[in-house]
Amino acid sequence: MIRKATDADRARIYDVRMAVRENQLSDSSRAKVDETADWIFRNAAFWVWEEAGTVQGFAVADPRDGTIFGLFIHPDYEGRGLARALLPLACEDLRAAGFSAATLTTGAGTRAERFYRINGWEETGRQDDGQVIFRKPL
Repeated sequence: MIRKATDADRARIYDVRMAVRENQLSDSSRAKVDETADWIFRNAAFWVWEEAGTVQGFAVADPRDGTIFGLFIHPDYEGRGLARALLPLACEDLRAAGFSAATLTTGAGTRAERFYRINGWEETGRQDDGQVIFRKPL
């Protein structure tokens, strides 16, 4: 089942985020991620995939800057189409906020990079740390 997250889902969303094998959070970035997540919980939406009675994946956009803030699936549920089902909802949130394109960054050489390329996202550059910058028209 796909639905909007509630405050009761926050702990499990955090668990899913911390369980991923790629794109793990560094200690230095956790505070910024927590701050942005707090804002989104108050003002926008996290979309979650619930299965077996708990959240197994989520997608979230930041309507302040037109970015996909996160798309994470618990490793036990990878490869089942959850990401392909959740990502369009986050993109729709950006379209509703007035954006004509979505952007995101992800690690080079990762499953995520391959996923975005296969799903029509266009590389527009690289960050200084090597992260791939993607863009997709909405």
